[in-house]
Amino acid sequence: MTGGEAYKQKLLTGAPLDAAIAAYLADPSKPAVIKVGKGSIDVAAAVLAHAYSVEVLARKGVTAPQQRNAVKTAILLAPVG
Repeated sequence: MTGGEAYKQKLLTGAPLDAAIAAYLADPSKPAVIKVGKGSIDVAAAVLAHAYSVEVLARKGVTAPQQRNAVKTAILLAPVG
């Protein structure tokens, strides 16, 4: 199951997702984990595994909404472990 599938099934909701994105963007070096049922998603690992997200976050001049969308995309595509 991916984060996106968990989101569709309401196992992952907006508030925890938004909190994890904000925590990651505030300090990527601190652990940010989203609990999904009996599993979880490590936000930093999800971002690093998603080339587009890495590229967007490394680019200069990227807006805050673009950064949020890059992290959200990585989370929704990540497998729940």
